Amino acid sequence: MNQASPSPRTVRLAAAGDLLPACRLDGTSPRDLAAGLAPLRDTLAGCDIVLGNLECTVPGDGAIVPTEPRVIANPDAVRAVCSAGFNVVNLANNHAFDCLEGGFRNLRRLLDEMGVAHFGAGDDLAQASAPAILDVRGVRLAFLGAADVRSGPFQQAAPNRPGVAPLELSRMIEQVRALSGQTDHLIVFLHWGCERFLIPSPRQVEQAHALIEAGASMVLGHHPHVVQGMELHRGRPIVYSLGNFVACEVPFSDGDSVVWNRRERTGCLLLADLAKGSLDNVRQVATYDDGQEIRVDASSRGRGILAGANRALARGVSLRRFRRHALWVQTIRPALDHLRWSKLKKFRLGKIRKALVAAGKARGSQ
Repeated sequence: MNQASPSPRTVRLAAAGDLLPACRLDGTSPRDLAAGLAPLRDTLAGCDIVLGNLECTVPGDGAIVPTEPRVIANPDAVRAVCSAGFNVVNLANNHAFDCLEGGFRNLRRLLDEMGVAHFGAGDDLAQASAPAILDVRGVRLAFLGAADVRSGPFQQAAPNRPGVAPLELSRMIEQVRALSGQTDHLIVFLHWGCERFLIPSPRQVEQAHALIEAGASMVLGHHPHVVQGMELHRGRPIVYSLGNFVACEVPFSDGDSVVWNRRERTGCLLLADLAKGSLDNVRQVATYDDGQEIRVDASSRGRGILAGANRALARGVSLRRFRRHALWVQTIRPALDHLRWSKLKKFRLGKIRKALVAAGKARGSQ
């Protein structure tokens, strides 16, 4: 992907969504992420800031959260992702504490060793809520992250407790107002929304608009694992979900795993040029992780997913429409999915197999 070089006092930003470098239960990586990210190295190398949501932890002292799925990476997998160009990452998400405080501190130590700026989680509320601030070519940038409690973070930060920064709108608006007077650009990066929903909620739209009106240069979201649309509010971009960028399958202890379909493997890479007093050349680029390589997706499918997400948002998000969409995503579509012949056949064969095994055991015990 060819891009003109930025001017000496312009910062080129690339923002991606969820980075999920999950490893197997034995701690080994299921894929070569360094090789897998190679097709995007030139694109990312042309950017001064490459931002992503690092949605994982690394092992700590052996402790893990009781719920699944857990997104646990090994240090080499994290290094591979960051070495591809990511130099600023958000830790305000629902998997940062999957290995509790020991894993979080090991991840933070690893990022510090690599010189990767991070924000959104910390040893207490003040540290978790603090922005990452960078000066690039004389342009001062701040990054502020938070996770909605509805996204399911195991541990939210409190005055005397480690965790992720909670999405408390009134507090964040005060922060944005203060930081917008001290920096040239403030990027708000939020872990919110409902998984696999193609539209945000009316509440999210209200929150994003309020943060822009308080002084944020852009509001970018992640957590749904699918792309949601982009809009401009007062001339500033809001992308409600950037989707998955690195989409490794996430294992369960029973041998099952979270797998991703074509739409969930398609992400949005947001590119923008930031200078003092201006934000230009905002554009969306589709990416696709096929399970081996991650690359720019110039196909009609990739472009169509981004365009469709933008059209869906442009139609407006009423509470009635959101509730209808929730019924489809959470109830109707899963029911239809279970009625597919491939799943029914698997279910029947499994039942027959179990019955035969049980009958054999019964005969053997007689």
